[in-house]
Amino acid sequence: MTDLAKLPVTVITGFLGSGKTTLVRHLMQNPGGRRLAVVVNEFGDVGVDGDILKSCAIPDCPAENIMELANGCICCTVADDFIPTIEALMALDPRPDHILIETSGLALPKPLLKAFDWPDIRSKITVDGVIALADAEAVAAGRFAPDVARVDAQRLADDSIDHETPLSEVFEDQISCADIILLTKPDLAGPEGVARAKEVIAAEAPRPLPVVEVAEGVVDPRVILGLEAAAEDDMDARPSHHDDHDDHEHDDFDSVVIDLPELGDPADLVSRIEDLANSQNILRVKGYASVAGKPMRLLVQAVGARVRHQYDRPWKPDEARRGRLVVIAEHDDVNVDAIRAVLAPAEAAE
Repeated sequence: MTDLAKLPVTVITGFLGSGKTTLVRHLMQNPGGRRLAVVVNEFGDVGVDGDILKSCAIPDCPAENIMELANGCICCTVADDFIPTIEALMALDPRPDHILIETSGLALPKPLLKAFDWPDIRSKITVDGVIALADAEAVAAGRFAPDVARVDAQRLADDSIDHETPLSEVFEDQISCADIILLTKPDLAGPEGVARAKEVIAAEAPRPLPVVEVAEGVVDPRVILGLEAAAEDDMDARPSHHDDHDDHEHDDFDSVVIDLPELGDPADLVSRIEDLANSQNILRVKGYASVAGKPMRLLVQAVGARVRHQYDRPWKPDEARRGRLVVIAEHDDVNVDAIRAVLAPAEAAE
């Protein structure tokens, strides 16, 4: 194949809760004339994101074009999971015009880019671009700043955060590897927060990068698809904290899957998630729930104590009306019994 015949792939990276799934849903519904395929790398034991995306599949991105990798970080399972998945998508008839890869919030993009040098796919596929999503409010708050001095200079309220945590390294590596930054949830950050977030990103970026403000994942596909970056051939321009290591560990993070009984009031679940985030330093909660008397499934997504929920689709006739949440936290903050006692107190008492 010539370079022009290579199948383009867009890697969509970003920290937990930055809006990657929302962006992918928007691209699926606005493909710009492309037939899309999607790879979802779920961190945890249940493919919530894949289920969300399959529920909004359309002819240009049918459900069979959406594949999940749920066996761990995509950059750590290249040979076992990633390469066979890419080969399966390329074998579809009709073949996709473009593949979107939604990484987990903990994935380092550079090891994934190195996978595109795999002999079986190098001549057939190219990284069209790496899109990094950054939550404007979180960045403005200094959660991923590399040192306390910078945090103090930005007059941040909480100077007790350890900015040398694995979270900061993940954030910096995602920015360093990107071709374009999407600054999400600018409405929550406000003009001053957006300006501060852009300053932080500019300070972390190894080269000037375009930064685009995006609300609810709405962006013209022409802005982020068709970049022709060939990122797999541009590795030296994308420095990483892990360049001197063959792999990286995710032992600093744990996920817990909680099965939920049917709810009477969604507000009660929201309150419990908020309490959990405030008492146990939970990073992320996502999943779905069943609400008594409601024919629709309740989709739940939380970043820290910020909880969003909406009814996303009807329950299927053969589907058990039972909720399931994935809770992600840093390893030292995970207390499975305490999490279950807060989110599913009836089951914890059994």
